[in-house]
Amino acid sequence: MQRYALSFTSGALLMREAVIVAPLYLAQRNWGLVRAWIEERNLLQARTLSSRSRLAREVTQRLAVLTDDEIELLIDATATERGHLLWAAACRRYDLIGEFAEEAVRERFLLLTPTLTYEDFDSFVRGKALWHTELAEVKDSTLRKLRSNVFRMLNEAGLLSDRGHLFQAVLSQRVAGVLSTRTPSDLRFFPTNDDAIGRP
Repeated sequence: MQRYALSFTSGALLMREAVIVAPLYLAQRNWGLVRAWIEERNLLQARTLSSRSRLAREVTQRLAVLTDDEIELLIDATATERGHLLWAAACRRYDLIGEFAEEAVRERFLLLTPTLTYEDFDSFVRGKALWHTELAEVKDSTLRKLRSNVFRMLNEAGLLSDRGHLFQAVLSQRVAGVLSTRTPSDLRFFPTNDDAIGRP
C-alpha cells in the first residue's frame, strides 16, 4: 500500500501563492523551471532560504496536479472558484486529505450531520493508521499541525465555518465541469448534493 505524503504542515490553500505562480507556468509549461524561478527571485516573499524552498516546492507540487485548462481557469476564477479548485488540488496531491474529504467531510454532510470537529479528524487518522504505519510513526505535534492545516484549508475554501459547521459547496458550472471530467469525479471531495452543482 502506498504511503501517505504528509508534507502539508503549513500554507493552507496557498491562494495568494497560486495567483503568482499559475501565470508563470502558463508562460513556461515546465514546473521545474517555474520552481527554480520562484526560489531564485523569492517571488513568494519567504523570510528564510529553507521556507523559500519549502513554499516553492509545495505550491508547484499542488498546482502540478491541475490540468492546463484548470490552471487557466484558476487565473480567471472568482475567489470562491479559486478556493474550490485549490481544495481539489490539495485532495489530489495528498491522498490523506482526499480520503478525509470523501469519507468524513462529504459523508457527514450527506448524512445531515453538518459539523466537523478535530475529534472527527483524529478518529479518521486512527482508522487509517491500521493500514498505514507511517501515521502511527508521526509525532503528535506533527499530526496536530496536519489537522490544523486541513481545517484551515476547509475554512479558506469556504466549506467550514470557524465553529466547525460544514457549508454546502455550490460549485460554479465551469468549476463543476472541469472537476467532473475526472474518473472518479472530483466532486466527491465536496460537501454538496448533485442538485447544487452548477447553479449560477
